[in-house]
Amino acid sequence: MSILFKVILAILVFLAVSSGVTKIMLMPQDVEFFGKYGFTNAILITYGAIQLIGGIMMIIRKTRFIGAVIVAITFLISAVVLFMEENIPVTIITFIAVALLGLVMKQSLNKEKPVSA
Repeated sequence: MSILFKVILAILVFLAVSSGVTKIMLMPQDVEFFGKYGFTNAILITYGAIQLIGGIMMIIRKTRFIGAVIVAITFLISAVVLFMEENIPVTIITFIAVALLGLVMKQSLNKEKPVSA
């Protein structure tokens, strides 16, 4: 695994875990922001737990692919809400993170394929 890939993976894990934790803790900014779009506290906590679990799964090689898929889905949901809020710069950054998660998924699939003789 290249150093660049490890750095990208570490950043994505940090983003997923920290984002999940802030939602689980019901940080006022998250409650207010997502609340405008119908997210109740229970939904926000569940959403954050899913992000947290996905981020943790990305650390482990055997669960990295599914973890990246989970985080990508949650980031896409966030991107839609950000777009609805007309926060285009953060929406673009979120889409970049999703693209990098795609790279993680691709790399994970390449590692899982058996070497043919």
